[in-house]
Amino acid sequence: MEDPVIARRAIRKFMSLPVTQEEIKKLIAAFQAAPCGMHQASVMQASVIVDPALRAEVESKTNNSCYGAPLLFVISTKKGNNFGERNASVAAENVMIEATELGLGSVYIMSGASQLNSYPDLKEKLGITTGFDATVIVCVGKAADQPKLEDRSQRYQVVIK
Repeated sequence: MEDPVIARRAIRKFMSLPVTQEEIKKLIAAFQAAPCGMHQASVMQASVIVDPALRAEVESKTNNSCYGAPLLFVISTKKGNNFGERNASVAAENVMIEATELGLGSVYIMSGASQLNSYPDLKEKLGITTGFDATVIVCVGKAADQPKLEDRSQRYQVVIK
């Protein structure tokens, strides 16, 4: 298989097939391996949502931002932490790369995560601790369509000195 960092693509259409328990364990391990600013591990947490009713409620409250994915990896960070968004982003990337390695698709969602914070009862149902806010949702599942592979080798400017 191609390097999962290079092969990863945003997937916005998922099959309804569930993510297996073994795959979930590997995704959680990837999340746990993420770096954290100043070793402040207590400022980030994740809720792995597989329950169909709870996923449907998240979809409803976030304007269907999760594309019907069978697994939602909701990453939350402590309010006011200077490293929260950065930590959540690198943890999300770890989860997305592991998903690619497992043959799964994923997509990074910020706006839907932000919308979740307007619903304290739903945050509680998702297991988001008081004093934390949802920062990013990683939607994971088997891709319904294979995305077009494009050459991204020149996407950004790189300066070597």
